[in-house]
Amino acid sequence: MPAQRPTSTPSFHHDELLSMLTATVERHGGREAFGTRDDANRWTWMTWSELAAKVEALRGGLAQRGIGPGDRVAIISNNRVEWVIGAFAAYGLGASWVPMYEAMLDKDWKFILEDCGAKLCFCATQDIDARVAALLPELPRVCLGEDFEALCALGARAPVEARSPSPDDVAYFIYTSGTTGAPKGVRLTHKNLAYGAQALQLVFPLSREDRTLAFLPWAHVGGGAVELHAIVQAGASTAICPKPEWVLESLTVARPTVLLAVPRIWNRIYDGVNKQMAAKPAPIRALFRAGLQAAQKKAWGATLSVPDALTLALAKKLIFSKIVAKFGGRLQYACSGAAALSPEVGHFIKAIGIDVYEGYGMTEVSGLSTVNPLGAPRIGSVGVALPGVEIKLDKEAVTDDPRGGEIVIYGHGVMAGYHGLPGETKATMTEDGGLRSGDIGRIDDDGYVYITGRVKEIYKLENGKYVSPVPLEDKLTLSPLIAQAMVHGQDKPFNVAILVPDAPTLREWARESGIDASDLETLCTDARVRARYAEEVERFAAEKAFERIVDFVLVPRELSVDNDMLTPTMKIKRRVVVAAFAREIEGMYAAPRARG
Repeated sequence: MPAQRPTSTPSFHHDELLSMLTATVERHGGREAFGTRDDANRWTWMTWSELAAKVEALRGGLAQRGIGPGDRVAIISNNRVEWVIGAFAAYGLGASWVPMYEAMLDKDWKFILEDCGAKLCFCATQDIDARVAALLPELPRVCLGEDFEALCALGARAPVEARSPSPDDVAYFIYTSGTTGAPKGVRLTHKNLAYGAQALQLVFPLSREDRTLAFLPWAHVGGGAVELHAIVQAGASTAICPKPEWVLESLTVARPTVLLAVPRIWNRIYDGVNKQMAAKPAPIRALFRAGLQAAQKKAWGATLSVPDALTLALAKKLIFSKIVAKFGGRLQYACSGAAALSPEVGHFIKAIGIDVYEGYGMTEVSGLSTVNPLGAPRIGSVGVALPGVEIKLDKEAVTDDPRGGEIVIYGHGVMAGYHGLPGETKATMTEDGGLRSGDIGRIDDDGYVYITGRVKEIYKLENGKYVSPVPLEDKLTLSPLIAQAMVHGQDKPFNVAILVPDAPTLREWARESGIDASDLETLCTDARVRARYAEEVERFAAEKAFERIVDFVLVPRELSVDNDMLTPTMKIKRRVVVAAFAREIEGMYAAPRARG
């Protein structure tokens, strides 16, 4: 189905977020809106009308604290219903919402709170409250829980009528993850966010019957600006999962129809299913493989033979249906964003009976610019431009693909600029109002966009060839033995990789192979382990010879937010990793070891 590129902004009903919520409450007030769970996986639901009442109460409480037009209200919290209530209460006072991750380093909280000039900060826990108090002792804080309820009670006794925001009022101060420097405060307006939610609904319509399991952090633009506002616009429901370790068991009770996740989540599901199948009897493994092949033939438009059709039907009944049941039994749409999803993983998810939809965007364009249309997804593509958005390619950008260029984004999602950084804002924008994404991509004849790399991450080998490391890293982490990978080769004769083992999988393999698995650091230096990883590197090797990984080192040290090697959105801080493993990297170039 050819995609039509938009030529103008559609006529949307809402140009700010508060009226969008009000309309949903009027239409669906008695229906479930947000669900929360306890440690025993028991769920409690709040209706849209109950949510609106809480928003009104907190709005009054914030007004009593002196919050008004132009102020910034910050929150440090994982996903929870108080997060939603706080955001819409702030909007109704003309204030901006400044979300932060619980997993951030204290220095990053301090930078953001000072940079945005927060007038009040909500803190998820008493520990976070105490840490913020030590950073900025004069900053008023509200600890979620009893303090939050007390503020709502105060507001209920002194209600304040909502102020209708202007479309150009800044609703969100959302800070970039800072892979190459200090975070930058992206100013997103009510119009940016409201138009984005409505544009998504035109291409990927949700109904009030739909439900999502929200575990992508709302402090990230994908979770907060895309998933949350799309649910508000549609009047659907959200089961809030605040802890990553709760996701699998939450699925069985919450039973979502839509699941938005980053590729590493889908990769782990792919790995997990394949591990389970590897332990099954030979006939089940054979049926599983044959069923996947038949499903992919069907997806590609081929007419199945009678044996293939029977194989697929049997695989669905005996295997695929049981896999889908682990997602709650109602999951229809697997939505992926934040990075490219491996086509291999995408085809696998599609084959077991869940449609795969990728989208693309960034903080500076309100989170989403393209999405695969409902009913017409193309695996490997991030979809077509949303209504009111236009995508162009700057062919002057560095790329080894003659069809590609840097993606430049136009339309209603483009930010109001970086807070306090006019120079950086200007450098990011084109003269005709487009936003330079920093991503390399191409567009097919039907308007579907394909991402092939990052301008800042593409590097040149000694031989002049350009390498985009992210697709290589994504491919390596499809190995069940590899948890994380970073590929390096700037101005070097060949590529090398830092590999972090998937510890449980490596220990299991080592025990089965008669190798002492008690110490991970010792395992990483064992010749037999290295030989096994050399097989995996070869198995997931790049197609182009100059992109292949010539040498690698196994490190027992996980790349994490705590050691400052990952951003809160799980992007690799390459300069930090290269500095941390400088000795190992130089060692690989000084005397590359024989593979295996």
